[in-house]
Amino acid sequence: MDLDGFRVAFGRKYLLLIKVFTSELTALKVLIRFSLCIDGSLSRRSPRPRKKKKCELNSCEEGSRVVNIGQIIVGYSVGWSAPIIPKLQDPDQTPLPDLITDFQASWIGSLLYIGAMVGPYGTGFLSNHIGRRPCLMIGAVLNIVAYILVVTTTNLAMIYAIRIVSGLGMGITIVGNIVYVGEIASTHIRGILLTSTSIVGITGTLIVYAVVPFVSYVATGWIALAICLLHIVSLFFIPESPVYYAMKDEDVKTAKTLHLLGRSSDVQKILETYSNKKKASSLKDWIEIFTIKSNRWSLFITFMLGALQQLSGVAVVLFFATTIFELAGSSIRSDIATIIIGVTRLVSSLIAPLFIERSGRKILLLCSMMACALSLAVLGLYFYLDRIQSDVLENIGWLPLFALIIYFFCYEAGFGTIPNAIVGEMFRANVRSNGSSLAITLTWLVGFALTTSFTTMVENLGGDVTFWIFGGSCVFSFLFTLFCVPETKGMTLKEIQDMLS
Repeated sequence: MDLDGFRVAFGRKYLLLIKVFTSELTALKVLIRFSLCIDGSLSRRSPRPRKKKKCELNSCEEGSRVVNIGQIIVGYSVGWSAPIIPKLQDPDQTPLPDLITDFQASWIGSLLYIGAMVGPYGTGFLSNHIGRRPCLMIGAVLNIVAYILVVTTTNLAMIYAIRIVSGLGMGITIVGNIVYVGEIASTHIRGILLTSTSIVGITGTLIVYAVVPFVSYVATGWIALAICLLHIVSLFFIPESPVYYAMKDEDVKTAKTLHLLGRSSDVQKILETYSNKKKASSLKDWIEIFTIKSNRWSLFITFMLGALQQLSGVAVVLFFATTIFELAGSSIRSDIATIIIGVTRLVSSLIAPLFIERSGRKILLLCSMMACALSLAVLGLYFYLDRIQSDVLENIGWLPLFALIIYFFCYEAGFGTIPNAIVGEMFRANVRSNGSSLAITLTWLVGFALTTSFTTMVENLGGDVTFWIFGGSCVFSFLFTLFCVPETKGMTLKEIQDMLS
């Protein structure tokens, strides 16, 4: 098929997503190889010299590409505990003087949420005063600090500190990226670029699953540090959000930035929407989240979608993937199974951008949620058969992996990616950072409670009941989306707020 035929078949927007995704992977390949060389895992050959290219970021797609490097670190941080916990329980691999207990392992998994819940609030305040881009840089610096601690780890307290600091950086990066991309993107590709943040995050988790089990603990820090340094350097070359300039009544900078982003036709619309407003205090911005109807609805919708995401058990599986396969007694090696799941997540996450601007957000969410419910019911059935010691188990050792592949394939095709796009479309401009921060951190509070209680749930309820509860939450998610979540396909940010009012 020729290029024109390919464009017709899959659409220019999908090609754009592939371009963003593949360019980031190319850079990552070089960085990972360099990091592994430091640990001695690969040969120390010097990389070939490359011709320098002029760094010129002149479109919202390229700006999105840069901030998505931060999403790779987010995904890396989320998946880091799964292969690291077995290393910390192995006397030949741990950098600690003593092996960690199962209770300590559960805290290593869940402490990420503590930092993530706190992180966004300071930048939620600062983003309206110093800009969106400086806040992204703050998150990048915190990520660097976290992985310096990984490289220098000597005791358990440092592991806990790594997870908290990493959570701080993660919280700032996620909220900052969603707000920034939502404001720089034009209406017809906003959904695609916002879902791309989730896709690239999954790439970071896949890197953890595919590389970390086979390198030393210290090497995991060098890999992340290389990506972090690329991220913070790249942030110096992206423009500030045009919405931020418009809110500050800096019309010339607003127009110049929109021109750089390829959105010259939107200058008048952005200025009319966001400039010449009466300046509100930070306290008033917070109050408006609850006093203005559209903001209240935005908070309700984004929090509920996020909380139901967590209650589907996704964080539990990501943090304790290796442990879950060992617990299930699956016939497939746990480290191989987690890699297969990572690849499945990545492939399936490419589905949402293909259809999000065609079929809309809502139908993808509904299909995804129902399929997740069915796959978790099957996983619960396997644990039930294991509990009653059924003879059938000998012939279905593949079932846990199969159920989780179906779960993640369906989850990332809608439930795992589209809520991020919806968060980026909600709230009025003056409260968008604060509102997004509040919704996401409330969501992480649910995730923290769930991850810290997972081992207790399995011990007291059994794996079958635990996963059936997760499946039941997916059914509730389906009903909530059906009756409460609006369709925002093709609407401007102002039109969405008018609809919610």
